[in-house]
Amino acid sequence: MNNNIIYRKAVNDDIPEMVELLNILFSQEEEFIPQPEKQEHGLALILSEDFNGDIFIAVDQASGKPIGMVSLLYSVSTALGGIVATLEDMVLRSEYRANGIGSRLIEYASEIALKKDVLRITLLTDKNNFSAHAFYNKNGFSMSEMVVFRRIF
Repeated sequence: MNNNIIYRKAVNDDIPEMVELLNILFSQEEEFIPQPEKQEHGLALILSEDFNGDIFIAVDQASGKPIGMVSLLYSVSTALGGIVATLEDMVLRSEYRANGIGSRLIEYASEIALKKDVLRITLLTDKNNFSAHAFYNKNGFSMSEMVVFRRIF
C-alpha cells in the first residue's frame, strides 16, 4: 500500500478532503470538536500566505484522495534567532496506519522545513495519548520540559 502513496503540498482544491481528515482528528482529541466551517476557514488561511505555514498531504494514487495530512505553522523564535514551526493536525485514516505512511509524511514535512531553514518543530498532543507519544518519539521528537498554558478568546 505504501508504494501507491505520494506526498505533496496541499492546495485549495484539497480543502474538502482535509476538512474530512480534521473531522477524524478532532473527534478523537479531548480539547477540540469538529466544526467544518471553521476548519475550512483555517485551512484556507494557512494556504493563503506562504509564511503562515504549509500543509502536506499523503495521497492514495488509486483513489486520488488525500488519506493523511500534517500542518507546519511558522513563526519567529527570538531565542533561536530564526524561523520555527509548530506541527499541527497530524492525521491519517485508520486503514492506512501502521505501515510507515505517517512517518513518511512527517519526514516529508521535515525535509521541506529544513529547506526553509526552520530551526525547530514543536508539537502538542493529548497528555494521555500514549500511542501518539510513541509515534512522535519514533520520528525524532522528544518531550519538552515546557508546560502549555492557553488563553482562549
